[in-house]
Amino acid sequence: MDEPGVPARYRALVSTVPQAGGAPVDGVPTLLARILDDAALVSPGPRREMADVVGAHLDARAGEHGGLLGSLVVPVSRLQEFVAELVKRRPSAPLPVALSVDTGLGGVPKALSLTSSRAALLTTGTVEMPAPHDVDSIWLERVTEFVPDEVVAVVEPRRPDADGSDDWIDGVRRVVGHGCRPKLRCGGDRAGAFPGVTDVSRFLAVVAASGRSFTASIGLQSAARHVDPATGFDHHGWLNLLVAVTRALRAAPEEGSDVSDELVEDVRDALEATDADALAREMGSVDERTAMQVRAHLSSFGSTAPADQGAEMARLGLV
Repeated sequence: MDEPGVPARYRALVSTVPQAGGAPVDGVPTLLARILDDAALVSPGPRREMADVVGAHLDARAGEHGGLLGSLVVPVSRLQEFVAELVKRRPSAPLPVALSVDTGLGGVPKALSLTSSRAALLTTGTVEMPAPHDVDSIWLERVTEFVPDEVVAVVEPRRPDADGSDDWIDGVRRVVGHGCRPKLRCGGDRAGAFPGVTDVSRFLAVVAASGRSFTASIGLQSAARHVDPATGFDHHGWLNLLVAVTRALRAAPEEGSDVSDELVEDVRDALEATDADALAREMGSVDERTAMQVRAHLSSFGSTAPADQGAEMARLGLV
């Protein structure tokens, strides 16, 4: 793909911008097409009923903002239950699924075998897994052995609660260097599960400099940064993340070069913003080529309430 004005290191990634069957998604711009992964089955808290989650997901896909939906994240431990529910419902097209490995790497081949045998019901594009604390090359080699080339391995380096960990960032670099897609966990059921602005800004700077894509997981439940009045936790916003990625790409060094302090600071400013309308105006001004570059890096983010995200995107004039 030879796009004029698109840096060479992005050209291979630009083709991965999610679209429905390769066609434009009605009413949804490139920046947001298939950006929402439904994380209801892996959300913290009480176990959710499979029938309820699958029903709500299928309804959302058929709804006004269905073009925003990417994959339904399904734990490997509940895969057979999930397939049984799909057999009952017989969706009109194969449902995009991201497998979340909660049974160890050894369970991946069997899970992929099951999904491939049910190709009329579902399709698996990614396999997501937490990494051990050291994220060494031996473990990453095992990942490539268990996950075939046609499926994207998404690896989440474990992050300590303390913000600004060099070990964690080194783990992100190892994941990227091994050809896997790093995952940024943005929240959970405790304060330490929410990364600080320092960690997120360094993560984005490293990914932008590498030319790789990443996935963001649950925790991005609103457009802009805010404090949850019920828990007191600081939540990042998905619009903060989009703006931060855009700024990181504009100033990113060539692959292999050092990340500048100025780049990290510019990304920090985007992550700390709390004005959703101002953030929306900044993203609304990006051209199509920039939008493609942003989505070539931010593949998707997980949400436990994708319908709410769609409504907020519409209110902000983004869809």
